[in-house]
Amino acid sequence: MKRIMRIAYAFAVAAVVFSLTVSAQKKVADSKTTYAKEVLQPYVDSGELAGAISVFYKDGVQETCCIGYADVAAKRPIKMDNAFMQCSQTKGFCGVTIAKLVEEGKISLDDPVSKYLPEFKELWVQEYDKDGVRILRRAKNVLTVRMVLNHTGGFPFEASAKRNDVRGGGWSGGAPIRQIASVAAASPIMFEPGTRELYSNTGIDIGAAVVEAVTGMKWENYLKQEVLDPLGMKSTWFWPTDKQIENKIEMYICKANAPAEWREEMPWQQRPYNDSHVFASAGAGLWTTAADQLKFYKMLMNLGMGDNGVRILKEETVKSILAVSTRPEKMSGYSLGLQAPVKDTEDSWFGHGGAWGTNCMVNWHKKQLKLWVIQCGGGPQPWNAQVGKAAEKFFAQPFNVNSDEYTGRIGEK
Repeated sequence: MKRIMRIAYAFAVAAVVFSLTVSAQKKVADSKTTYAKEVLQPYVDSGELAGAISVFYKDGVQETCCIGYADVAAKRPIKMDNAFMQCSQTKGFCGVTIAKLVEEGKISLDDPVSKYLPEFKELWVQEYDKDGVRILRRAKNVLTVRMVLNHTGGFPFEASAKRNDVRGGGWSGGAPIRQIASVAAASPIMFEPGTRELYSNTGIDIGAAVVEAVTGMKWENYLKQEVLDPLGMKSTWFWPTDKQIENKIEMYICKANAPAEWREEMPWQQRPYNDSHVFASAGAGLWTTAADQLKFYKMLMNLGMGDNGVRILKEETVKSILAVSTRPEKMSGYSLGLQAPVKDTEDSWFGHGGAWGTNCMVNWHKKQLKLWVIQCGGGPQPWNAQVGKAAEKFFAQPFNVNSDEYTGRIGEK
């Protein structure tokens, strides 16, 4: 009898949680606008643009534009659930995992990296003497967690264990995260930690190695457990399924006044993308869909709350270390794996882009978002300016939507 009562109680609790989660979801209204489509259609008609996805969101109202093709030759339309490699947008996911551990008091951004990864206790800075001879000197500044996440640690773009010219590695491959960190620690850095900025996949991978040391889990598994699964991002992972690859957004090289040229892969990619030679990387390489990306970036826009009502981070955490720069004020803005303003204002946006032209930025003050998905391996992209103007028109519209519909938040921490 007691067992039956326990089971009944469990079902009752689950029903309440489900009800609260449903009520917590933000209702999204179709804007009935076509600003992006209007400016992109001529480029699709000429073949210059193979296909793209644009999403504008403003406090409950959304314009979604899927235009052109994921595969021009097959005439396969581009859709919100087509998989693609988002490249450096992966960095923001690492930033969120670090932010969670900071929030939980398990790390501090100003902790020495060597507290968790002892091999970083002693670093060497590469310099040149007056005759151009390379010399090394011991670093004076302490390398901190903050520095590796905001690209001020002094590390090169890629460590030798991953560089394409060394062993054929790529953004989604090369070596395990912990090995990348060890190789980086044993290699010269480019400048004194904290004194300059240099965009670096290596630094972000070091941040992921810190997560592994603190949690005892592989970084990608911690990400899945704490971010991807709670947000319902079932189509996002470092190893896309065969079906996802079959239906992926194909890569194209853009041409001026000429049809885009299909490209099987780029030099830093690793086909077939999902076998044992591919390793997770926090710097780049996470596959996703536009539908899944919206879940992640709307969570940031909503200051840590997913549209499904699940809280990932506290509001203050997002405001203080993700939505605003963590670099010294004299430098440009960057937080933890995310482009962010030096000073946060009502007109501030934060987010990130990727190498193949993808981008998503959000404004938490005004509850605004602009997402762009394309797989362009190079060449002119004249439509970018036009999409920017379309976004301005969208955000200028006085949509009449009740902004208080987002209620019933659960999962507060």
